Amino acid sequence: MLSGATLMRKLSKLDPAVQEVILLLWEDIERHRAQLEQQVTQTEFRELTAIVAELAEAQKRSEERLTRLEIAVAELAEAQKRTEERLTRLEIAVAELAEAQKRTEERLNELAEAQKRTEERLNELAEAQKRTEEELQKLAGTQRLMHERLEGLSNTVGYTLEDRALRALPGLLRQHGIQVEGRLTRRYVVVRGRERQVNIYGHGRRGDEAVLILGEAKVRPSRKEIDRFVRLARQLEAQEQRPAVLLFVAYDFPPRIEAYLRERAILPVWSYELDA
Repeated sequence: MLSGATLMRKLSKLDPAVQEVILLLWEDIERHRAQLEQQVTQTEFRELTAIVAELAEAQKRSEERLTRLEIAVAELAEAQKRTEERLTRLEIAVAELAEAQKRTEERLNELAEAQKRTEERLNELAEAQKRTEEELQKLAGTQRLMHERLEGLSNTVGYTLEDRALRALPGLLRQHGIQVEGRLTRRYVVVRGRERQVNIYGHGRRGDEAVLILGEAKVRPSRKEIDRFVRLARQLEAQEQRPAVLLFVAYDFPPRIEAYLRERAILPVWSYELDA
């Protein structure tokens, strides 16, 4: 494009009329160019303004997205923190569980060992029990044998004492005002349908009263034997309908037993009295 000075130099060489026409055309061209430049500048400005607005809106949206992203990242970080805390607690719980499991296994091992020792001890006890039962069976056999021998000896002693009492008691009873009628005997009686043995049995008189004479001969009487004898005597009294004179002959009367006899109106007769 020609500058203004160059154009004027060129025109100075032309006809004035031509110069005027050319200048008019030049002015018109310059005016149109200025308008065109102004128009282009305004359009570009509007476009630029639109672009700037769009960029501002885009920036705003970007900032909003960044804000949301920051919030999301913060929330993610918080969630991560909570997850790590939960994982830490879980690790602690797993460690505690593992320790508890270890202790449980140790305890189970102890219990298994204790169970083993218990079973061994039970086996030993079972074996000892077996030996004890065998010994008890032997002892029971020995005890039965001793009981049979003692019973035989007791019977022998008892029968000897009864025989002596049957001979000597009539004289002793006379000293207590009782006259024996007939003989005193060892006798079996039936009371309430049951056969019972009475060591000393007989009849007599106490003054004008007819009495039943009942006695028992023991090495050393007990309360149980005395009570059993009294029950039998009362049954015989009712059955024969006469009062009974009760006596107990023995080798030994402990003081409490002798007192127990006298409380029940039973005459205690010592074995040595039979030889008097």
